[in-house]
Amino acid sequence: MKYGVAIFPSKKIQDVANSYRKRYDPHYALIPPHITIKEAFELQEEDIEEVVKQLSEVAKNTKPFSLMIHKLSTFSPVTNTIYMKVEQVEELMNLHERLNKADPIPEEDSFSFVPHITIAQKLSDDEHSDVYGSLQMQGFEFEETVTRFQLLYQLENGSWTVFETFRIGEG
Repeated sequence: MKYGVAIFPSKKIQDVANSYRKRYDPHYALIPPHITIKEAFELQEEDIEEVVKQLSEVAKNTKPFSLMIHKLSTFSPVTNTIYMKVEQVEELMNLHERLNKADPIPEEDSFSFVPHITIAQKLSDDEHSDVYGSLQMQGFEFEETVTRFQLLYQLENGSWTVFETFRIGEG
């Protein structure tokens, strides 16, 4: 089964992201707005208990931290993805690194870790240029405290659902 680890921001940030995702993100119905902390990985059912134990330990040894968004960015020209850029604070980067070391979760990532919340993807070149240009003129200023992260799993229809929530700083 396929699993991943993510942070779901506040409803306020999700509402703003969804206002664009409804129109520009074909994955809108598959998962709420989120920050992927550990990209999707395959795991055998017998390993899930150990992963939950490891993630509990990571959560316990992590302090709540600030989630800050100050602008939009894009992965263009690699992909026509537009996202809300999450500041790479030390605690967030450390959380990602610790999750990559949690056994039996695979260490390798397909991409460099760039914390973000996708608001548009799989756009044509022209649409990407138009949407990104118009969205850059709008303000995207958010700051909140992260106190939890989630282990997710993918259903047969491609959607993702929470398997377990881990409270940061708590056992």
